[in-house]
Amino acid sequence: MKIVSQKHEILRMDGLEIIERAGRTCYKSESKIGCTIPEEERTPEICREGGGMLPGEEARWNGQGEHCDICARHSSSKFSRMLRKRGHEAMIEHGLASVWFRTNRGVTHELVRHRMASFGQESTRYVNYGNDDDIQFIRPFWVDQRGQSAQTTFEKSCMSVEKDYLALLDMGCAPEEAREVLPNSLKTEIVVTANYREWRHIFALRAVGTTGRPHPQMKALMMPLLEEFAAKLPPLFEDLLEQARLK
Repeated sequence: MKIVSQKHEILRMDGLEIIERAGRTCYKSESKIGCTIPEEERTPEICREGGGMLPGEEARWNGQGEHCDICARHSSSKFSRMLRKRGHEAMIEHGLASVWFRTNRGVTHELVRHRMASFGQESTRYVNYGNDDDIQFIRPFWVDQRGQSAQTTFEKSCMSVEKDYLALLDMGCAPEEAREVLPNSLKTEIVVTANYREWRHIFALRAVGTTGRPHPQMKALMMPLLEEFAAKLPPLFEDLLEQARLK
C-alpha cells in the first residue's frame, strides 16, 4: 500500500495565434496580426519582458521573438483578452489543451461530467493491481487538518482494501470482479483534452466555484493547474485565477 499525492502535467497547449486568426477571419482583419511594438523600438529586453522570448534566447532573437504569439506585446494577446472580456467565447474554442492528472477516482467522477471534452482514463476493469508492488491511494486533502488519528484510520482502511483485493484475485476473481472493493481514494490517471472555452468552464466550477463550493480535493488539484494556465495564457485565464483567489 502506498499513499501518493495528486499532480498534473500539461501535455499540449495551443498558443493564442490560432484564436486570433479564427476571430480575425470573421472580419477579414488578418493584416493586423503581429507584434504591436513599432519595429524600430523592438529590443530583446522588451521582447523578454512581454513573454515573447525565453531566457537565453537573445542570440536567436529575430525582432519578433521565438514565442511571439503568446507575448503580451503581440496582437494575439490583446485580441484574446478582448474576446474574453466581451464574452465572445466561441472563438477561443479553436485553442486546445491536453492535461494528464494523477488523482483519485472520486475526483474523476466529477471531472468526466464535463461533456465537451475527451477523456482517457486508467481502467480498473483491465488493470490488475495485483501485478504492482503496492496499490496506490491518493493522499486526502484533509489529512494534515484532522490529525494523526484520522491519518492512521485512513491508512488502515487502505491496507485492508489492498488485502481484500489481493485475496479476491487469489480466489480466482478477475480484476473487473475484484475491483468492487476498491474505494474512491484509489489512485487513477486520466488525460483530459478540451478547448479553452471548456477549460474556462471546468475552472469556473472546479476552482472558482461559480455554482457552489468545489469539492476540496478537486480544488486542490485544479488550483495549481489554473495558476499554470493563467501564467502561460493570461488573456484567457487571469480573471478566473483572480476570482478563485478571492474565494
